[in-house]
Amino acid sequence: MGRYLFNFSDGDRDEALALLRAKIWGIGEDERHRDELAPGDLALIYVAAPVGEFIGRAELATAVHEWTRSEIEVYPGDSPGGVSLSDVEEWDPALPMATVVARIDPTASNPLVQANAAAGFRMGVVRITGDEYEATRALGREARET
Repeated sequence: MGRYLFNFSDGDRDEALALLRAKIWGIGEDERHRDELAPGDLALIYVAAPVGEFIGRAELATAVHEWTRSEIEVYPGDSPGGVSLSDVEEWDPALPMATVVARIDPTASNPLVQANAAAGFRMGVVRITGDEYEATRALGREARET
């Protein structure tokens, strides 16, 4: 099972939430991990700057596929395909990137984590470790319980 970060690079929280609620996510044809995405994989949903927050998580219900007619009707973007989602969690409150970075790299010693936190992600689909996924999900749970 793979674990990924889905980066909504437009920084539009409402649009990203609409995709979560519709249970679909566009995957560009040039995405590096496009062919690896499979049912059962897990994804954290991140909205890029200026928002800079994790807004939820989901399980992938499908591999990447061309949109069906019903998916085309609800998908607002221009990607010709993507994945269907299941077991979607919308996080309210959202989780700031700074909170996640402090948990997964408390000594600020991982240059990749620090670079992504400072400059953002260059891709829409980023493979992450199981520990990064679990730490972020735990933080999301903690934020909702307080």
